[in-house]
Amino acid sequence: MLKKYLITGLLIWLPLAVTLWIIDFVVTAMDRTLLLLPESWRPEAALGVHLPGFGLVMSVLVILATGVLAANLLGQRLVRWWESLVARIPIVNSIYSSVKQVSDTMLAQKGNAFRKVVLVEFPQRGQWTMAFVVGAPGERLAPHVGSEKVIVYVPTAPNPTSGYVIMVDPGELRDLDVSVDEAFKFHVSLGVVTPVDDSRRRSHKPAALTSEGPGEAPVP
Repeated sequence: MLKKYLITGLLIWLPLAVTLWIIDFVVTAMDRTLLLLPESWRPEAALGVHLPGFGLVMSVLVILATGVLAANLLGQRLVRWWESLVARIPIVNSIYSSVKQVSDTMLAQKGNAFRKVVLVEFPQRGQWTMAFVVGAPGERLAPHVGSEKVIVYVPTAPNPTSGYVIMVDPGELRDLDVSVDEAFKFHVSLGVVTPVDDSRRRSHKPAALTSEGPGEAPVP
């Protein structure tokens, strides 16, 4: 009985503790951006007290202002000038251009990268995992692998930022009615958190709050 109550309490506090830890990590990291300001311009100098999260607010405002500036003609010229300047710097150019190409592909509103989740047989036949559609092979690779191939990204668990990029036939993929967030949760949780239907999600109650206790919820 004591073990049951301990696990129930842990299931309630652990997600909250991890969430607060991540928020604290992000806020602390973003607050370090204030070190770029002259000491006399920092909030501590004006208010005499440290304000946690001020760096995060300032970073968001800077990113927003940059987006507004880049949306007009003058801002676009400045961006092109900056990119031409970076292109002349060895090593930096390779890193910057690679990251920019990936970010443009992933964050573009009209792009299809990481917008669709599919099932693919990996790492061998008869073994399936969830993957993300990235795009098509392109002109350089199409003559070698075929223009009909689809590029998919298969993340590793529990770190989805590393994984495998493979090119497969569309017929080898199975479409899933699963969101990108649900697929990431599946990999991060080592397959413990599986996607559920909306109807089941609305009616689902945590096992820790049922009479059966944690891990003993009846299977529907």
